[in-house]
Amino acid sequence: MTWITAVIAIFAAAALAAAVWNRLHARRVMKNLNRMLDAAMAGTFLEQGFDESLLSAVESRFAHYLAANALSAQKLQGEKDKIKALIADISHQTKTPVANILLYTQLLSEQELSPEGWDCAAALEGQVEKLRALVDALVKTSRLEAGILALHPKAGPLAPMLEDAAAQFIPKAAEKGITLTLASTDAQAVFDPKWTAEAVCNLLDNAVKYTPAGGTVTVEVIPYQMFCRVNVTDNGPGIPEAERAKVFQRFYRSPAVYETEGVGIGLYLTRQIAEGQGGYVKVSSLPGRGSCFSLYLPRS
Repeated sequence: MTWITAVIAIFAAAALAAAVWNRLHARRVMKNLNRMLDAAMAGTFLEQGFDESLLSAVESRFAHYLAANALSAQKLQGEKDKIKALIADISHQTKTPVANILLYTQLLSEQELSPEGWDCAAALEGQVEKLRALVDALVKTSRLEAGILALHPKAGPLAPMLEDAAAQFIPKAAEKGITLTLASTDAQAVFDPKWTAEAVCNLLDNAVKYTPAGGTVTVEVIPYQMFCRVNVTDNGPGIPEAERAKVFQRFYRSPAVYETEGVGIGLYLTRQIAEGQGGYVKVSSLPGRGSCFSLYLPRS
């Protein structure tokens, strides 16, 4: 029986050696895969930096995948650079003509004109302002969508940003006989001050625009455990239920307010800004009684 014991011992030793080798091989593969991932995340992965003859089948296919992914990322960055250059060209090339048209329109308004001439000059000035607002909104939206302008959320109080946004619309509200009220708050959230102010201004612009004379617009903050809710409430015409999802689409204008000044991109931009920093926006409304647009911002 001695030889049987010897054979068993040999097989046991071989099995133990195979187990140890498999464990060491698995650890080497995992370390290699981890090194590849680190290089990929750092943007320094190069497939030729790995000796394929030493790689397992999994490592080899993973290296090919990361190389293809790196190439795709390079192409995507190249496309973003092209879009960035195009947007910059559009912004630069349109600003001067629009400014010149506005200048000549204002000079024309200073001349002696017939009543019809005054009407034409006023209409021309209004259309130029609309064109300028449209170009600015499109440039901002395109930059956000292309990832050219990144949002930089940081923790901070909401009150200063909301006060600055509300101050921009107090004169316009007073001119229409609208009471604009900002409720005091000490709430804090994580947000990009510049772009969030842009989003709030879009909501205020709509609220003041569609609220009739003698109406009210209210801005208040309601803190929750995970989000802060910024409400912009008006008592304007309200939004029919069938249109509430559509108002956040680009260029959508409700048939009921189609003749009102606007280009239909403000709410779309607001949604892009909210989602870009981990928040969202929603609307509740009663036709004939007003609307409440709520901007949710994360607290952490």
